[in-house]
Amino acid sequence: MTESLPSGGVVHDADELEARWADAWRPERIAERLDGVGVPWCVAAGWALDLFRGTQSRPHGDLEIAVPAAGFPEIRTRFPEYAFDAVGSGQVWPAADAEALAAVHQTWVRG
Repeated sequence: MTESLPSGGVVHDADELEARWADAWRPERIAERLDGVGVPWCVAAGWALDLFRGTQSRPHGDLEIAVPAAGFPEIRTRFPEYAFDAVGSGQVWPAADAEALAAVHQTWVRG
């Protein structure tokens, strides 16, 4: 993440964020979409713990994956029908350009 964030970030309210995650994918779906990519990736956070345990322990409102920054462009090609939002410091850059994506370490994908 760079020292300065680009202009244009917005803060979403809680209801808007909850609606954003209403149809979160399960790990099996992301695995299908990323089958055969040459970039290492893994499920992270809550779903990662449940996969390790072998059972879902609670409802999940999102699905997080980890990808090396250098491999992000290949991952992105698997989702041409989705928008990629850059997220950092409590702000979201909707349909982020390359500058915003490079400035933060988190990206949200939305339909």
